[in-house]
Amino acid sequence: MTAPPRPSRLGAGLPPFYCPLPRDLVHPDAKEVEARAVEWLDAFGVYPDPVERAWGLATHSADFSCRIIPEGAVEAVLLFTQWNYWANAVDDWQDSGSDEVGTAAVVEHGVRLLRTIEDPGASVLPDGPMTRALQDLVDRTHAMLTPYELRRFAEGTRDWLLGAAWRAARAEAGSMPGLNDFVAMGPLANGTRFSLTWSDVARGDRLPADVLCSPALTALTDAAGFVVSADNDLFSYDKDDHLEPREINLVNVIAHQEGCSPAEAVPLAVALRDRVMVLFTGLRARLEDGADGRDGRDAGDVELRRHLAALGHYVAGSIAWQTRAPRYASPRNRHELPLADAAFAVRYAEEPSAAGTEPPDLPALASWWRQLRG
Repeated sequence: MTAPPRPSRLGAGLPPFYCPLPRDLVHPDAKEVEARAVEWLDAFGVYPDPVERAWGLATHSADFSCRIIPEGAVEAVLLFTQWNYWANAVDDWQDSGSDEVGTAAVVEHGVRLLRTIEDPGASVLPDGPMTRALQDLVDRTHAMLTPYELRRFAEGTRDWLLGAAWRAARAEAGSMPGLNDFVAMGPLANGTRFSLTWSDVARGDRLPADVLCSPALTALTDAAGFVVSADNDLFSYDKDDHLEPREINLVNVIAHQEGCSPAEAVPLAVALRDRVMVLFTGLRARLEDGADGRDGRDAGDVELRRHLAALGHYVAGSIAWQTRAPRYASPRNRHELPLADAAFAVRYAEEPSAAGTEPPDLPALASWWRQLRG
């Protein structure tokens, strides 16, 4: 008789998620996108055997892509989906815990990946299925994106890889970072701008650089990335709880700082996450009011409102995706193969768990609150 999977260190069930945003939106062509993405993965032989293929598909990368981009051009959403399957394969390699995957290896691969994106002909990665699939992605991305969109995507990729390298370095050193350091650098590995570039591309929106890079929209984007990263640290916690030293995530960082168990750290993590969610909704509303404060018909205002809505899709869609992703709901350190119907019993909170609208006592986050005053 097979023993039941070991219990989670977080306790029984995930905490309620405060998310006052439209939920359960999904692109109408999601099934087509998934089928074509899987066909592409198989054609390039991205997964070396049926077991790796099963775990790769268990990421439900198509569901993620079609929930955070619930509208827009199918070809753009498809290319973004293929990027996500490919990037998750890299992420699994980075998180494998293998002695061969140290900081030097993560940095070396990251630099070569970035140079390939910026210069497709650089030929700095060894030949193989992953490199050939990457080359196809890069070539099609250069053909689809404008020069500025390509720059945004490269910078988003750089965020992801820098965040992964920082986490690898801390794990290799065996030292858990302080909370301020973690909230400043840990969410980079989430690749927020990697994803959001494709949302604008799919809709065909072309916000000017001085709008996209304004202090207020930069703070809002970073806040969205923090919330999504915090949620992922909850959903993915069991997947990595076998690693020693412990995985660098929000729960473990707080547990280390407070000298408490992971289960006792969860309410503290959720309270910080909810304070940022309150900031996110308030700042987004202020920016929406600014776009509506003119005649409302200016193309830039329309595109800004769609971009602000897309940030909401990114946050809410990520929760809905992770709820149903076997990668997290039936993790590999507990199951030989993913369980197709695995899902979390997610609850939504009507109110944030932390009252008040003042910034937290963390310099890395506090500057976002200044943007609320306009």
